[in-house]
Amino acid sequence: MPTLTELPQWTIRTSGEQATFTHVPAGRPPGTPRVAGGLALREEDLPGFAKALGEVMKLPTYWTARARAGRLTLDGEPVWSEPRYDPEDGFVHVWGPCDPPEPEPGGSFTVALADIRALRVRIAAYLHRRGW
Repeated sequence: MPTLTELPQWTIRTSGEQATFTHVPAGRPPGTPRVAGGLALREEDLPGFAKALGEVMKLPTYWTARARAGRLTLDGEPVWSEPRYDPEDGFVHVWGPCDPPEPEPGGSFTVALADIRALRVRIAAYLHRRGW
């Protein structure tokens, strides 16, 4: 059964093995996230996104998907790259398994539930280094 979670700037839908994040930015048009071989978000959107990832990790569907995928540890190759800030566009880029969902272009992207924790770790480390 699909789950819907709403936060001030994010709406999260989980279904099956996927979580779809839709960014609802205050004062900006939707479509801020960029998805192409990874994910790019504005740096100021990262704290809210980290919170959204944490909310997904509270869901039973997250733990079921993670156990099924056998990813209960972070051993092995990293799924996500370290975030990299691009001062030219103001976006933070993270390369990894992220896809735009088929029916909802602009502002939405899909991440496998089993890959959520690794992404949250990368985002949290980036925010810590930057003093957020």
